[in-house]
Amino acid sequence: MADFALEATGLCKAYGALQVTRDVSIHLEPGKALGIIGPNGAGKTTLFNLLTGTTRADSGAISLFGDDITNAQARKRCRMGIARSFQVPQPFGGLSVFENVLVAAAFGQGLSETEARAPAEEALRRCRLWPKALTKAGQIGLLDRKRLELARSIATAPKLILLDEIAGGLTDAECVSLIDLILSIKESGVTIIWIEHVLHALLKIVDRVMVLDFGEKIAEGAPEEIMQDPQVRAVYLGLSDEAAHG
Repeated sequence: MADFALEATGLCKAYGALQVTRDVSIHLEPGKALGIIGPNGAGKTTLFNLLTGTTRADSGAISLFGDDITNAQARKRCRMGIARSFQVPQPFGGLSVFENVLVAAAFGQGLSETEARAPAEEALRRCRLWPKALTKAGQIGLLDRKRLELARSIATAPKLILLDEIAGGLTDAECVSLIDLILSIKESGVTIIWIEHVLHALLKIVDRVMVLDFGEKIAEGAPEEIMQDPQVRAVYLGLSDEAAHG
């Protein structure tokens, strides 16, 4: 087995004079969870786009479990085991919940419709959505739309899941339910990278936290260390040491 589930080195992306990602590197072991935090505009979602292949990096390299995917198209990266949820859930609203997950299973694993039915059902059951399998995706509530994002990811048989602010907008009780589901995914051996502003949710799952600011990694380490780092507190929490203690 490769030493790293994901190894990204020196990722850079600019749009004209705007440098969105500056020499960002990630080394993440299999089965571990990395949290990514930073203010709005820090380049977090662009980083996800680079990892999934929907945006091509200007420079840098990416490997997945030892396989170089730097030049691989997004479709191939999905087939190789990268799945992603979106900050704003994007289901096919006119299709049923089951059909949404069926499409994900068929596309992500290269299966026929018949072959995709079993993994689709399993994903819905794991995400507690089976009772709503026949409901139109456009008619379900926010928590269930978040669960559907996870179910569609799971149905692709991922090795690595990228979660983009999946806890946003949920009540505390809903957040607890979602945390339990994400923890079960992690415990099944799936590697996770999670962008999140809801810190209490993030810190229950991740093994390490990486902080981005203006597209640049400014800190990375154990969650408890990062949340006490003066630079992180100033950039992300808007606190100086004097303000925090005074």
